[in-house]
Amino acid sequence: MTFLIPRYTTIACKKEQKISSKLDATDKKKIEDAVDGTIQWLDGNQLAEDDEFEDKMKELEGICNHIIAKMYQGAGVDMACGLDEHAPSRGSGAGPMTEEVD
Repeated sequence: MTFLIPRYTTIACKKEQKISSKLDATDKKKIEDAVDGTIQWLDGNQLAEDDEFEDKMKELEGICNHIIAKMYQGAGVDMACGLDEHAPSRGSGAGPMTEEVD
């Protein structure tokens, strides 16, 4: 399901040396296993209901968010590692710009 991909670009940071060096081997393995398991589940459950996808997403978030939060607490990691690089823009909420209106 493609809606999960932008949401988990944070996991891609573990591949960067800067971030990867902050994760211990056990936490890296937990994240890799959780992501791999979720991808396998998605491949085998493409016709699942929306609530099943949401439950799977929350399960993965629970694993990854805990590890990433622990890493940030203990290491003072730079938050600008491209976490939201592929995430959809939320905009400023100030309304449409003149250039955006046809």
